[in-house]
Amino acid sequence: MEYFGDPAIWLPWTFAALMGLSILIYVVLDGFDLGVGLLMPLADDAQKDRLVASIGPFWDANETWLVLAVGLLLVAFPPAHGIILTALYLPVFVMLIGLILRGVSFEMRAKAPMAQKRLWNNAFFAGSFMASFSQGFMLGMYIMGLTWTLPNVAFAVLTAIFLTVGYGFIGAAWLIWKTEGQLQIRAIAWAKVGIWGLVLGILAISIATPFVSTRIFDKWFSWPSMLYLSPLPIVSVLLVAYLWWQLARLHLIGDRQSWTPFAVATALFSLAYGGLAYSFYPYVVPEKVTIYEGASAPESLFIILIGTLFVLPAIVGYTALSYYIFRGKATALRYD
Repeated sequence: MEYFGDPAIWLPWTFAALMGLSILIYVVLDGFDLGVGLLMPLADDAQKDRLVASIGPFWDANETWLVLAVGLLLVAFPPAHGIILTALYLPVFVMLIGLILRGVSFEMRAKAPMAQKRLWNNAFFAGSFMASFSQGFMLGMYIMGLTWTLPNVAFAVLTAIFLTVGYGFIGAAWLIWKTEGQLQIRAIAWAKVGIWGLVLGILAISIATPFVSTRIFDKWFSWPSMLYLSPLPIVSVLLVAYLWWQLARLHLIGDRQSWTPFAVATALFSLAYGGLAYSFYPYVVPEKVTIYEGASAPESLFIILIGTLFVLPAIVGYTALSYYIFRGKATALRYD
């Protein structure tokens, strides 16, 4: 009881949990709208407008969660912020350029002359690819300890490919839910391909992570930890099997269960993320800085926590409100 009453313990843990939750929400929410951008080249001109319409009310609000996560890292764990962003300066720069390009092209494709619309559609895809690939690369480098060696970079590139395909998959799952007709049928086909990128990515990360350090290996493969953690891979395999079965029959059951692929994809992302969080806890910089060593002073964290208690409900509120107001199928894209 005394342990949990110590602000030097529960405040860093609280901020680590808030930061982790923000990253997970970002990966799922901005993951699907990045995925929709990645699917742009596969759609015809009329369908491209419907793709953009499906994420139009949400994409900028989704990115708020990234801002919150990085902000929490900066104010709550300043040494870790410096180490991580210094090590990942190049991919962070590429990600920011990609996000800027997405925002600009999102607006310009609606305002530019028709002759230039194709250019901005391609720019929207390019921005989505840059953001997705760089995030996957950062994830791979983080898992490998933020050290720039050839094997680590090769693993990071592999992770980047898998995460990009995984984003395309969750984007397709979103389109299955939010669209209808021929586009929905095509989204089902895209999801059947993309699911294997997600599965291979989770498998690659699951295999590599325990071998990063003996500490992580022991957390997963010592007894009785193996018994307690066994539901994680078992549930993941069952969810993948259910998802494949559901994708194979969606065209037979119509829209009544069109939301299930996105829900199952969210669950898979959450399980994989939970496994990573378990592996690296209590480190915020892998094998270098724990959340307790890198945390700001308890007095500072307490003041920041008070501000967070006002900001976080506002972000949750307007995010939930936007999804409620724009529920249902995406309609024709109009700017008049």
